Amino acid sequence: MMKHGDLPPNPNIPDHWKNAILHARMEIGDTVLMGADIPNAEPMRSAYLTLRFATAEETERVYAVLTEGGEIFMKMEETFYAHRFAMLRDKFGTSWMLLCEKEQ
Repeated sequence: MMKHGDLPPNPNIPDHWKNAILHARMEIGDTVLMGADIPNAEPMRSAYLTLRFATAEETERVYAVLTEGGEIFMKMEETFYAHRFAMLRDKFGTSWMLLCEKEQ
């Protein structure tokens, strides 16, 4: 992760943007998520990122990380369509669905 304040001094970057994220990268297995803070952007409220997992254990591990400081909409549980499923918003405002499907 790199913040705007990590760059060489730039008079075009306002002080209140020094801690804003310029570039962030997170790897979960073979999946790469990338993001950045965008000026004047509205928080995502109706869009969810969905992560699929091969095991219930991995689903629960990621659930524990993403729910820390966040908001749970649907707690992690078994459903008629999944070994594990949950819906949440992390502490940064990103909404997630976590899914470990049942075998067909």
